Amino acid sequence: MRFGVRGLLVGAVCGAMALQASAQGKAIAGENTDFNSSLNKADRVEWFRDAGFGLFLHWSADGQLGVTISHSLVGASPDYVNRFYSELPKTFNPTKFDPSEWARLARLAGVKYVVFTAKHHSGFGMYSTKTTPFNVMNTPFHRDITGEVLKAFSEQGIAPGLYFSPDDFLWLHEHGKTIQRGIQEVQPSSNPGLLKYDSEQLRELLTQYGKVDVIFFDGEATSLRQLAWKLQPETVITRGAMLTPEQTIPGMPFDGPWESCITMGDAWQYQPQNDHLKSGHELIRMLVETRAKGGNLLLNVGPKPDGQLSQEQEDRLREIALWMFTNSEAIYSVRPWIITNEGDIWFTKKKDSSALYAIVDPEKPWKMGEWHDIVLHSVKATAKTEVSVLGASGEVLEYAPKVIPKTTFSMESDGLHIHTMRSQRMQDNKQWPNPIVVKITNAEAALVPPRVQTGSYRWDEGKSSYHLEGNLLDMGGAKTLEVGFEYRSIAGEDVNSRTAPWVAAPTQTVSTTGVFSTELTGLQDSGRYEFRAVVRHPMLSLYGAEKVIRRPQP
Repeated sequence: MRFGVRGLLVGAVCGAMALQASAQGKAIAGENTDFNSSLNKADRVEWFRDAGFGLFLHWSADGQLGVTISHSLVGASPDYVNRFYSELPKTFNPTKFDPSEWARLARLAGVKYVVFTAKHHSGFGMYSTKTTPFNVMNTPFHRDITGEVLKAFSEQGIAPGLYFSPDDFLWLHEHGKTIQRGIQEVQPSSNPGLLKYDSEQLRELLTQYGKVDVIFFDGEATSLRQLAWKLQPETVITRGAMLTPEQTIPGMPFDGPWESCITMGDAWQYQPQNDHLKSGHELIRMLVETRAKGGNLLLNVGPKPDGQLSQEQEDRLREIALWMFTNSEAIYSVRPWIITNEGDIWFTKKKDSSALYAIVDPEKPWKMGEWHDIVLHSVKATAKTEVSVLGASGEVLEYAPKVIPKTTFSMESDGLHIHTMRSQRMQDNKQWPNPIVVKITNAEAALVPPRVQTGSYRWDEGKSSYHLEGNLLDMGGAKTLEVGFEYRSIAGEDVNSRTAPWVAAPTQTVSTTGVFSTELTGLQDSGRYEFRAVVRHPMLSLYGAEKVIRRPQP
């Protein structure tokens, strides 16, 4: 069968096509991220980008209840709050906690760094702290979980990292303030006592455990960033100094570091009664898409109250492990290709070599031993080009001695034609559902993609509509293109979180570069939205920056 692309190539571009990336990063990241004053060292940022894959661990005292981590305190009754702080430490006793088991599994899965919740918004310290008795050392377990996690992962060659919340609901509660997030009144900058308290805790974390490679500040962190870089100049601060979208992958790559933090299911902390885990295939696809767009995937798991990972979470990490054992070459030390994907074929490119990886993820998985043909329209072969399948020798197909499964290719007028198969038996049913990776060396770009930029917007009171503008910067060699906009609701979302699907507005056909616009009606007055420009080429769709729509106040 032939697996080619004649229709839509849903993707985005890098390099010259990422002119608006910085603006989009600021739009997504919100007010808690200041890119310009980052002191992340260039070589450390390169290390971070090369690593590509991290493991996020959300765990706190309220994990015993199977509840949303910390956030149940917002809007809670005084009785609930008092029992949360007085009773939960008395029953926290994860007797089956063994961080070495987590770390060995993470290493097998190809994880390069870990980020552990040393303190989440509730204020519970998962480490030994002198700043508050509300910490793990004053529980029946009485062990420094954070220290043990960092040590275990470091021993497996996985870089240690910390999540730290500047927001602290316990501090607010003890100081007679309403427990809340996202408003200025509860920020450290409005509460010198809270900033001092946070600073003392951060100083403990960055002086008690040796080198900390990554820090994730979930909240206002301007002053705390400076302290972290002062105490550990080599640390890489992610949230607080770079784009860290939550539960979403941006529509285009960026010319700098970024990290998508995504849960294995719906929940951050363990929630046995109301969570729906993604399949291993979905998680691998997210890793591939994130790397194709130049970002890191920080995949989250939530340990059970007894300290173990659930069987479902372990199973998914092991599925990722097999895929990474075979294909990690296409994930580490890579950067985006000229486009991210041609339909279900995603691309990564080794940053320091000529190796290009076509990660083939068709809707119907390839069965072992069946020949398939793919056509890559964005790739041009040269006299030195070689093509192979990662993990496979291309010499032997089990129980078929007359078949030589060597990948062949030819350069045609419509693109690079590749004839290949899946020749390794990864599953007993011979239908391993996960992507196959075709490695292409010494190839060149075969096209120049178009470029689009999201413009401004304004509210038209007379028409009760938003006037959206975009700018088509480059036709990419096409005579005509379809341009338009997409929008989505962000009501009730955290500043970094996006979960609603994009809605497409009607497109229009253009034959030249320049400004285009549309009128968007029917949005709720009280809602919050964002939009982006889109250009639909016969071979690909590309997106501009994502911008928040703010309704003018009367």
